[in-house]
Amino acid sequence: MKYSLGKPKLLIQADDFYDFMSQEASAFFAFINAFTTFLRRLIMLTSLSLIFLVGLVMGAICQKLKLPRIIGMLVTGIVLGPYVLDFLDPSILSISADLRKMALIIILIKAGLSLDLKDLKKAGRSAILMSFVPASCEIIGYILLAPVILGINHAEATVMGAVLAAVSPAVVVPRMVMLIEKRYGTAKAIPQMILSGASCDDIFVIVLFTTFLNVAQGGKANVMDFVNIPVSIILGIILGIVTGLGLYLFFETSYARKHTVRNSMKVIIVLGFSFLLIAIEGWLEGKVSVSGLLAVVAMACTLKFKCVPAVSARLSEKFGKLWLAAEVILFVLVGAAVDIRYTLKAGLPALLMILAALVFRAAGVLLCTVKTNLTWKERLFCVIAYLPKATVQAAIGSVPLAAGLSCGQIVLSVAVLAIIVTAPLGALGIDCTYKRLLTEDKTH
Repeated sequence: MKYSLGKPKLLIQADDFYDFMSQEASAFFAFINAFTTFLRRLIMLTSLSLIFLVGLVMGAICQKLKLPRIIGMLVTGIVLGPYVLDFLDPSILSISADLRKMALIIILIKAGLSLDLKDLKKAGRSAILMSFVPASCEIIGYILLAPVILGINHAEATVMGAVLAAVSPAVVVPRMVMLIEKRYGTAKAIPQMILSGASCDDIFVIVLFTTFLNVAQGGKANVMDFVNIPVSIILGIILGIVTGLGLYLFFETSYARKHTVRNSMKVIIVLGFSFLLIAIEGWLEGKVSVSGLLAVVAMACTLKFKCVPAVSARLSEKFGKLWLAAEVILFVLVGAAVDIRYTLKAGLPALLMILAALVFRAAGVLLCTVKTNLTWKERLFCVIAYLPKATVQAAIGSVPLAAGLSCGQIVLSVAVLAIIVTAPLGALGIDCTYKRLLTEDKTH
């Protein structure tokens, strides 16, 4: 006969107690996890509410003081950001670059819907030159002067120049769109020239930055990097035109078959394809160079050219309304990316370097407008419009430091100072001078 002793009663009770406590602990930790997630969402929502409400209030205050709204928004971002009050949720800051790009896409669509191909033909040679000559002149300024003023070597000065040379489309593009709508300077296609030049300028500078950074790290300059500049521009334009034609045919076919697509739905579709064009740039990175941002402008420009004027005007109006919210997100988050501590470290030599480089940039802009029908006032306006720096510097200013370059901290310091000085200066300059320096076209 076999006997089964089994577990003693006390051990059975201990096991039951252990199972009970394990279940209770699991439930408790699940509750804590859910509560933490809820709080995190609340913090994110609080951050978004602060971005919109404080940004709008500060923008309105600046507007009352006859200052550009973006100054208030930049200040909001700096103060609420991680380097001053630290009121913004890290999860918002972690996707800051994507949110800024989304906001930039909205104003680029608006810009494309405002451009007229006939006007771009008027700009011709100057528009092409504006896409690379001013930036090249500014980089030369840094190469010549930065070793003397800031004590860095020529290779490091080249990297600094590439970081600082890009004009800010976020500041320039909406103002040029405003001038096109108000018809200031449009008789000579001045805002169109600046708008198209600023859109290509960033592509040129970012490619140079990648190349110069590689050289500073001990690599070699690759000829293909320079070949990729025109390739990126051409493929971006082709991709945008094809997408724009596809959307136009879709809208027209839907209308012909009595499946009318509402304008609000068209906005969502256009926005979705714009995000896709930017994504395609990322997918093809390292294989083929394509400018997603230029593709977005080309797509919108194609829609403007092919669609009925009433439709393109309505789309432009709707994207203009979206820009009201996107502008706040863009400039508050640019401000949040600015580490004010580096500005204090930069000091007067950095400010002197920025101003000296802007003189080289101004000379480049004037070179682009030689032998044109522009008056000296209009050429001066072009110089002012090409001053602002913000988005590109906020995006790549910290890259040399992260790459371990000895010049990383001084490059970041100068980039931060350049944003604080030139973004408000350029915006204020455009807003205060366009009525004096440009002629209103009253023929339409």
